[in-house]
Amino acid sequence: MGSATGQGRRIAVVLFNLGGPDRPDSVRPFLFNLFNDPAIIGLPGLFRTALARLISSRREKSAQANYAFMGGGSPLLPGTRAQSGALEGALADRLPVDDIRAFICMRYWHPMTAEVAAEVEAFAPDEIVLLPLYPQFSTTTTASSLKLWHETYRGPGVSRTICCYPQAGGWVAAQSDLIREGLEKAGEAPVRVLFSAHGIPESLVTKKGDPYAEQVEAGCRAIAERLGLGDWALCYQSRVGPMKWLGPSTPEALEQAAKDGVGVVLVPIAFVSEHIETLVELDIEYAELAHEAGIQPYIRVPTVSVAPAFISGLAEGVIEALGRTGTAPYGPGCQSDWKACPCRGRSVEGAAA
Repeated sequence: MGSATGQGRRIAVVLFNLGGPDRPDSVRPFLFNLFNDPAIIGLPGLFRTALARLISSRREKSAQANYAFMGGGSPLLPGTRAQSGALEGALADRLPVDDIRAFICMRYWHPMTAEVAAEVEAFAPDEIVLLPLYPQFSTTTTASSLKLWHETYRGPGVSRTICCYPQAGGWVAAQSDLIREGLEKAGEAPVRVLFSAHGIPESLVTKKGDPYAEQVEAGCRAIAERLGLGDWALCYQSRVGPMKWLGPSTPEALEQAAKDGVGVVLVPIAFVSEHIETLVELDIEYAELAHEAGIQPYIRVPTVSVAPAFISGLAEGVIEALGRTGTAPYGPGCQSDWKACPCRGRSVEGAAA
């Protein structure tokens, strides 16, 4: 379907991410939005809202202190804007006749779903590609963002979704390039590559069939095979609360590395942009743990950000998605029959000739 001008298609690419507070006084409302999401706290509405108010109130000051290390707010939105611009450029090179615009849609702080849906509707696209900036699918991230989008957007356009890309070529190549640089910094020192992913409660995997852990593991294996890594391990960060979370935790993995007498090259395997979990948790809190444990060297690999291989891979994924409707991964997705997989029992139709 062509645009009204006949000069090609109007294509909207909607990029989903978590979002982050942009100044100290937005920390509390950001935390409230996060914990009031039923995908994060699965209580009935009134109880969840009351608990979200309590948690956001209690955590406000400590969170503000952490964001102060980054100038008072999260760098996630500026980083995502850089990715959005790079992706628009890569797509313009590949699809020069089409009018392509990337829209940033954050889940818990601005620009949020309602305002972005209005912008996309005003753009009046012929085609829409929904592209989460979460390489691995989880009910706590991608599913939550997509659910709210589908409940909100009422504008034109044929829509399709890239649900995940845990083993996509561009993602694996970009991670591999950055890890290789980290290994070069380590020199001849014996090191272990630690892939650190954001944790989720184990019950989401065992009871709700969330495919996140499998997809994280598969991506790590693909990167390790590409690099020929001999000593590597997967761990999970950001564990909170009394529930059992995926493990081992990153602090536990650091402790094991110290016992084994090896340094660490730490890779944020579930994040594409720098934010509080990388710049504070990995660079400050875990770096201090590593120092106390005598781990040398401790090298943190940057996120893929606007790495050419990553952006090129996203562009290729968008172009592939334009040839179909429905929901599908870019590259290998779930390898097992996970109950929460968005492609389970759904067909993916090719575009009409």
